[in-house]
Amino acid sequence: MKAQKPGLHPRNRHHARYDLPALCKDTPALSAFIVTSPAGEQTINFADPDAVKTLNEALLAHFYQVKGWNIPEGFLCPPVPGRADYLHHLADLLAETTGSVPTNASVLDIGTGANLIYPLIGSHEYGWRFTGTEVNAEAIAGAQAIIDANPGMTRQIRLRRQKDPQAILTGIIHKNEMFDAMICNPPFHDSAATAREGNERKRRNLGQQKNDTLNFGGQEQELWCEGGEVAFISKMIDESRQFERQVMWFTSLVSRGDNLPLLYAALTKAGAVKVVKKEMAQGQKQSRFIAWTFLDDDKRRRFAARAR
Repeated sequence: MKAQKPGLHPRNRHHARYDLPALCKDTPALSAFIVTSPAGEQTINFADPDAVKTLNEALLAHFYQVKGWNIPEGFLCPPVPGRADYLHHLADLLAETTGSVPTNASVLDIGTGANLIYPLIGSHEYGWRFTGTEVNAEAIAGAQAIIDANPGMTRQIRLRRQKDPQAILTGIIHKNEMFDAMICNPPFHDSAATAREGNERKRRNLGQQKNDTLNFGGQEQELWCEGGEVAFISKMIDESRQFERQVMWFTSLVSRGDNLPLLYAALTKAGAVKVVKKEMAQGQKQSRFIAWTFLDDDKRRRFAARAR
């Protein structure tokens, strides 16, 4: 029996260890990156960015029927199982209002990236419609190339450029638009220097040399902003007040648990009616997202009914 990864959501498709022969069948390019572990088992070298990128391509092809997934060099290559977990827990949060997981939800993905990971998983798993936003033109082009390679996605996923790099929601949510949820994986470092320090720690943990390419990559705006994730999420909280009747649940990943008190204070100041924290785990890695709404239970039920 294959061992299960502890902590993943019950609906997550990635509980079992990777079935490398099956993945290689769908994505033959992965075969070139198979190595033998000290224990004599087949695996890939997770310190090799090309191996990790090709593994992502294989996982998305095998489990989510995504064709031609690729990202430009240097862009963030996200871990598929953890990203899927965020969406499954979000589905449970939406189900608390509707009584069952909605199959026609509209979701706003802030900073969708060139990888387009959340819309790819969420549209396949739940049939949700996504609007992905980006400030980076190259990221938009990369995400659009994935959509173009999968014609059926044009009905489920659309992209929108954030023209003001200082804004997050302002200028993105149009008048009379309604979203069941907003999701976000914010930049978590507070400067380029701390982002580099974090990268060096990851390199050492992976046994890489200083000049080696980091396996998951990441552009500047994907990894850091002034003030780090507290500043970014706090700004998002402040802007969310403008759209309190247009978005049922605002949510964001929070990488550091000790940042939560400051964010809860910002949510209290903003007048959030309800705040929820969802804990997640993948192996030894702990993560979480917070969700907030300006609508009480009755208004959320009416919102969900009206948005259908």
